[in-house]
Amino acid sequence: MGVFESALERVRRNFGLCVYAYVVMPDHVHLLLSEPERQTLADALKSLKQGVSRRLIGNAEHFWQKRYYDFNIRDYPQFVEKLRYIHRNPVRAGLCERPEDWGWSSFCHYATGSEGTVELESEWTARKRERAAGRLCPAIELPHSSQNRA
Repeated sequence: MGVFESALERVRRNFGLCVYAYVVMPDHVHLLLSEPERQTLADALKSLKQGVSRRLIGNAEHFWQKRYYDFNIRDYPQFVEKLRYIHRNPVRAGLCERPEDWGWSSFCHYATGSEGTVELESEWTARKRERAAGRLCPAIELPHSSQNRA
């Protein structure tokens, strides 16, 4: 997994991609990505596939399928549908009982805000950037909080 995540983060930075979600399955990968700022999506995926295969199998003939299948997301409900599909894929395949049990996906970032090797675009990441820029107020305790009563 470290090889794939490191390669995905390298491609994210080099091509100016936004990575929204991923899951690595035993025989395939699902990615939810933006169009790259630099070059084409085909170039970015070729770089990702080459980087992973070189680290895992050296100069052997084949590791990945030659083709990838893309799907354009048209609106927010469709985005959420694909995000859920990606994160639930290991459960549907019978590899785990819950999405959080599969360590090779971006699910835990969405559930907890935890950071991994790959910088993911999410509400967690947006809030972190706002805090760093001083645009997000720190959390405050309200005077009527039930925690203050005893």
